[in-house]
Amino acid sequence: MRRIGPDAWAGLVMLLLCVAVGTPTLLIGTGMRVPRPVWISLFVALLVALLIVAMWEVLRPRIARACYGLTVVLGWATVLTAPNAGWLPILLVFTATMSAYLMPLWVRAVVIALNSVVIALAMGGGGADPAGAATGTLFYLLIQVATVLSTTVTIREQRMRRELAEAHIELRAASVVLADTTRAHERLRISRELHDLIGHQLTALTLELEVARHQDGPAAREHVERANHVARDLLDNVRETVGQLRADAPDLRESLTSVVRGIPGLDIDVRVDDDVQTAEEQTMTLIRVVQEIVTNTIRHAEATSLRIDIERRPDGTVRLTSVDDGRGAARITPGNGLRGLAERIDAMGGDVRLDGSDGFRVTAWMPAR
Repeated sequence: MRRIGPDAWAGLVMLLLCVAVGTPTLLIGTGMRVPRPVWISLFVALLVALLIVAMWEVLRPRIARACYGLTVVLGWATVLTAPNAGWLPILLVFTATMSAYLMPLWVRAVVIALNSVVIALAMGGGGADPAGAATGTLFYLLIQVATVLSTTVTIREQRMRRELAEAHIELRAASVVLADTTRAHERLRISRELHDLIGHQLTALTLELEVARHQDGPAAREHVERANHVARDLLDNVRETVGQLRADAPDLRESLTSVVRGIPGLDIDVRVDDDVQTAEEQTMTLIRVVQEIVTNTIRHAEATSLRIDIERRPDGTVRLTSVDDGRGAARITPGNGLRGLAERIDAMGGDVRLDGSDGFRVTAWMPAR
């Protein structure tokens, strides 16, 4: 079950405060400059628009900005048509705060300025003396500036943390790939030395046996003994080299654990079945696939946990399944990262499926080698 994040709680509190400041006017209905049903319609429309704008991440940018513009206008209309509604101008503070998520800096400044003008007009029209209207306007102006600035700083900090996490996972993956590449070069070096050593010993063995074949008695036995000694040395050398190659082979579980270790803000659980055996190329592919899954989760999912399972299926394929507790996606439009992921799996003879109905799920499989 997905946990509710701080942003969701903040949006819920904001909505409850909007309802709270408008409830007295709804119940009492005094000081309205329009019929009560009209004002109620404006207030309800404002709440609906705020709720839609709060879901700006799932909307197209143009639609989100258009909804925000409607929210600002509805806020002005709601405040101006009920100038004696007490704390009702706080609604304009909320609309100004939402601009930090959608609008550039200059638009935020314009919204704050126009909101302040509307608040001044509402207070002046509500019978407040000039000094009181000025003080109230200044008070709401300072609140708007403070909330917009603090929200901007929070958004920037979240973006920097996300970029740091992405850089972290990329660095981890690059380190693991580099280490495995280094091991691959070392195995190549060992294989060359093994070839040279075995070639020399096999040549000596062949010569000893060839000489023994043309001799009889003790002389032949001496050459056979030498051949036996060479064969034993050859067997020991092969065993030693194979042992080094096995020790140097990249371990999938260890490599993936190293890649995802210490990612800030995301709890990652990687599970690799004991019977999963992958070739070096498959290991490199799975490392890059996991890197892209984690990066995609950090960028888009708003998730707090991610689980990745790698198992060997009875049909002989290796299957990777990842699922997070994020917001998912009703319509999946693969970007460069997901397309690259699919291309890597396809190059290994496998396939990928994406599902955003409950969190975001990636299922990939490839033939075992």
